[in-house]
Amino acid sequence: MTKKQRTKDTCVTTEHDYKKYLNLSIALNRWLLKPFGIWPPARKTTGIGKYFIWLINFLCYSLMGFEFISCGMYMVLEAEDTYGHIKMIGPLTFFAISFLKYYLLTFHEDDILECIEQIKWDWKNVKSIDDRNIMVTYAYYGRRLIIICTFFVCSSFVFFYVVAPINARSVSKIDGNHSYIQMPFPFPKTIADVHYSPSNEIFFTIQFLTGIVMHGVTTATCSMAALFAIHGCGQIEVLISWLQHLVDGRADMSETVDGRIASIVSQHVRILNFLALTEKTMQQIAFVEFLGCTVILCLIEYYIITEWNPKELTFAMTYTALLLSFTFNIFIFCYIGEIVAEHCRKVGEMSYMIEWYRLIGNKKLCCVLIIAMSNSSVKLTAGNMVELSINTFSEVSVESLYLLKSTKINMNNPKRIGR
Repeated sequence: MTKKQRTKDTCVTTEHDYKKYLNLSIALNRWLLKPFGIWPPARKTTGIGKYFIWLINFLCYSLMGFEFISCGMYMVLEAEDTYGHIKMIGPLTFFAISFLKYYLLTFHEDDILECIEQIKWDWKNVKSIDDRNIMVTYAYYGRRLIIICTFFVCSSFVFFYVVAPINARSVSKIDGNHSYIQMPFPFPKTIADVHYSPSNEIFFTIQFLTGIVMHGVTTATCSMAALFAIHGCGQIEVLISWLQHLVDGRADMSETVDGRIASIVSQHVRILNFLALTEKTMQQIAFVEFLGCTVILCLIEYYIITEWNPKELTFAMTYTALLLSFTFNIFIFCYIGEIVAEHCRKVGEMSYMIEWYRLIGNKKLCCVLIIAMSNSSVKLTAGNMVELSINTFSEVSVESLYLLKSTKINMNNPKRIGR
């Protein structure tokens, strides 16, 4: 290969390319987090911008707190029977986990920022067209995961906060001459009678805005986990590409075996540190999401059997959307944990599959080191207690179905959705 060709191949990242590919990787996350005041770089602003972020945080906390308190008051003061209390456990759990996830996203702001800065560094310092193509492929992969996650969350939001309330529009039983929109969640009469205007419109709007915040936070947590995990997998694929060229080299790599070994080990250490930081950042959020969604999933299955009526299409579609949304939230965390573990194992496998026997002397020992580090690689967990994997997801699914099957329910007294 000529010197001209070598220079052309190694100088592939311009300022325009860097910004374009970086936006390809993180733009969707920035759009999802910034409206709720939890995009870390934005929180480093000063003056009016900083106070505006604080105002957004205060409004989000206030909306979720108000909804939690009002539904708690309804459950304690106005729920008429045991099932009425059980019916409120689901919404209260969702409010609580949304509040905790929002707090944890702001609490881990510095860790999230550090992860984003490392992603920026990786894009800025890519030196090979092949490496860049690998990173672009995984950036598109991450975007697809985020879009799918957003679709499931938004579909449940639309059905629960728009379709079901409008379809269940009721006529006042007191005077019979006016109608009102059913609230997504029951509202205590000790605060206001939402059967009349303008209380109906005001508190429906508050619940609608609270739903936007809670579902937005859910989408943000899943998308952030997907961004970090998929980027880590992309960097592992780049490392595997380097391993394949360890013996014979490549235009953008060092001309000596020792130099290539140093680059590979350095890249492997960076990846492991990035995944360790991802685990530190996301493990508490993943635990809240995993535990909360599991509880809500079991409750939704209970509500479906208790309230099932084949004539109510809106009921079936709403609860199906909710069921799919919370199931997918658990699945996405387990899935990214699985692919991270799988890619870490691939590093060890590739270290053995290359022609390491052609290396001279003790240089072969570098492969032993890489294989050993791959076997003890970082695994993503929920609260450092549950390993996130497809096997974990299947166990949760089987257990929830078993619980659903074993529950004894009186089907002679069906109730109606949220009323």
